[in-house]
Amino acid sequence: MDDHSLEEFRRCWQEELAQAQAQRKRRRPEAAERRPRRADVAPGRGEQASGYLALAQGLLEGAGRPPAVRATRAERQDAASRSRSPPVREGAGGGEQLVDQLIRDLVSKTWKVIAEDEVLWYRLCQQEGHLLESSISDYSCWKLIFQECRAKEHMLRTNWKNRKGAVSELEHVPDAVLCDVHSHDGVVIAGYTSGDVRVWDTRTWDYVAPFLESEYEEDEPGMQPYVSFVRINSSLAVAAYEDGFLNIWDLRTGKYPVHRFEHDARIQALALSQEDATVATASAFDVVMLYPNEEGHWQIAAEFEVQKLVDYLEIVPDTGRYPVAVATAGDLVYLLKAEDSARTLHYVYGQPVTCLDVSASQVAFGVKSLGWVYEGNKILVYSLEAERCLSKLGNALGDFTCVNLRNSPPSLMVSGNMDRRVRIHDLRTDKIALSLSAHQLGVSAVQMDDWKIVSGGEEGLVSVWDYRMNRKLWEVHSRHPVRHIAFTSHSLITANVPYERVVRHSDLDSFATHRRHRGLIHAYEFAVDQLAFQSPLPVCRSSCDTMTSYNYDLALAFPYDNI
Repeated sequence: MDDHSLEEFRRCWQEELAQAQAQRKRRRPEAAERRPRRADVAPGRGEQASGYLALAQGLLEGAGRPPAVRATRAERQDAASRSRSPPVREGAGGGEQLVDQLIRDLVSKTWKVIAEDEVLWYRLCQQEGHLLESSISDYSCWKLIFQECRAKEHMLRTNWKNRKGAVSELEHVPDAVLCDVHSHDGVVIAGYTSGDVRVWDTRTWDYVAPFLESEYEEDEPGMQPYVSFVRINSSLAVAAYEDGFLNIWDLRTGKYPVHRFEHDARIQALALSQEDATVATASAFDVVMLYPNEEGHWQIAAEFEVQKLVDYLEIVPDTGRYPVAVATAGDLVYLLKAEDSARTLHYVYGQPVTCLDVSASQVAFGVKSLGWVYEGNKILVYSLEAERCLSKLGNALGDFTCVNLRNSPPSLMVSGNMDRRVRIHDLRTDKIALSLSAHQLGVSAVQMDDWKIVSGGEEGLVSVWDYRMNRKLWEVHSRHPVRHIAFTSHSLITANVPYERVVRHSDLDSFATHRRHRGLIHAYEFAVDQLAFQSPLPVCRSSCDTMTSYNYDLALAFPYDNI
């Protein structure tokens, strides 16, 4: 509150004093003559609530901040002594001091009421992404809850920067090589050359990894086809095999498949919606969407025919009743809507698509430039509603190998390229906001949030960056290329999948020999106190209460503060 506002407040206060005094004289003239007029010192309680409190609230809203003047201890003691003394008339010179003290007390009380408003602290928690599923009645003190959430967030960020936490190597399948890995919210699924499919729930202390059973004959050991693709969401697990079969498991009911679908040829691409039970597969020149009806029976929701073999396939999130998918086949990009036929979203002859990702409203894909007119490799961003190109990003010499649009902050997108660089694209300006020289053999996987990037390379290196400081925090290395990266605020899942799916050495009993060829899955936990003792998924529950892991506290790759 500045001097001008204080003078205006004092003037209005004195006017209210005079009005209250005049009203009391008119109402009780005789009583006013027999006893001291207290209206000279302060108005009635009703006038306080309707007068200076409303004026103080208006001044506070105009100022936008607490008053800079605060009463000292000596001033409070002086005010207390004055309050115990007989009333002082305005003409005696104490009225102005009392008004000043009253202003300070009034403003302080107003700010105290605002600072203890539960609705205000609840909204702050929701705006910063804390306890989004909670209602205001779930807790009695949202101010304390907000402080605890901020403290946990600071602790997690510090652990990420300093690489503090626990890391576990998920148990592999003996005599088998890792083929594909996927994860969702800490639940990991992996497929192997033996035809086995395993699931881990890394949110618990016991990393139980049950086998998801298939329907192949048990009298044919070693004859099961390789697992080509695996996908998982909060309730379903899906695996596609080399012989064209597809198994779908419901993680809430058991380890046996609830549906089995067969293609005539090998499955080239597999997609699973992260929000519902929609599954999309591509085999030969057909794309099929599967979805359970109200009774739980799986059926074909839509089937499309394309001109070329599908390379990439993604399901668009939050599309409502009818599922929507995006598929790339060579230099063609298709928009597949369940109630419509296949529509060509993008086509430039001789410029194949090298990567793909989708969000609820946009699709981003890398395009390789070939031919006589070389324009450089780019990433194109299309609007799914308008079905037109919004942005052409980058002008790189290498192919764009990965792009992450769905998990990136608003108006930002991260990509990886064979030229060894990780790029952050600003979708508002169509420019590159940051470019990092990340991996020697090219970038194979990447993800970002509001302050960090986690990237994986063909050489097997996983790197964590603070892109606001343009610095690498730490890195880990494994033998095989990084094919999967997924992280939350407190966990990180990485998978190194081999190029070759055949173990060259016959000595499979040797752990060191087998380790070099089978592939690895690592689970990092930066908030160990958040791990549960039992998985919410019935298929992953066990009585075991131990977890094979080790704690570590390694130095950063570069000097860095602990902010």
